[in-house]
Amino acid sequence: MATTDHRKQSLYFPEDMLEEIQREATRQDRSLSWIVQQAWKVARAEIRRMPSVNDVLSAPARPAAVAATPAATATLVAAAPNPDEPKS
Repeated sequence: MATTDHRKQSLYFPEDMLEEIQREATRQDRSLSWIVQQAWKVARAEIRRMPSVNDVLSAPARPAAVAATPAATATLVAAAPNPDEPKS
């Protein structure tokens, strides 16, 4: 059985997204960490299809039609070890 690496990592989410994740974690009686891990497992194939920043930078320049909006204020979430995973 493979050992699980329980590294801590700070993740930043827009406030409304974090609140939605917290509501879902409460609804499922799960940790935030578990919800984010499951979301990654479901979405990773789609995310891998997205171009990398290097792909975007090497593409021909396009005229900007609309200025980019500033990023939303983010809230820090410290990822804790997942209590749902067995310890090795």
